[in-house]
Amino acid sequence: MATATFGERFKQLRKEKNMTQEELAKKFFLNKSSISRYEQNKQVPEMDLLKGFADFFNVSIDYLLGRTDIRNPEKELTPEEKYPEVTDVEEAMKIILEQPGLMLNGELLTDEDKIILANAIQMGLRTAEEMRKKRKESKKTD
Repeated sequence: MATATFGERFKQLRKEKNMTQEELAKKFFLNKSSISRYEQNKQVPEMDLLKGFADFFNVSIDYLLGRTDIRNPEKELTPEEKYPEVTDVEEAMKIILEQPGLMLNGELLTDEDKIILANAIQMGLRTAEEMRKKRKESKKTD
């Protein structure tokens, strides 16, 4: 659970950008004392300004306010980040087919299309397994 206050997060993010209070104030047409009050938790900005700060620092408003430790939940995760332990082809197929908005050639797949795709993948897996067995057998006879 997040424990940082708005002021702590705000100051940390400003420092990560290597900005002084004056520089940040100028960027948002504020005075240095406003930035100082924010960092000391003496004041919280209005929603429009909060949105501006969140966009500028590339974090969510919830992160900025200390409600979460996830900086930007809307950031696209790589497949490795989403599914770090997928090592089985069948498990990968299941993940692919469960994706909302799965598309092929720019068109959304219907449930029927997904079944056809799953069957094609299954057939490909069986064919690959048969070919692997044949290669193993031919190596034994060599």
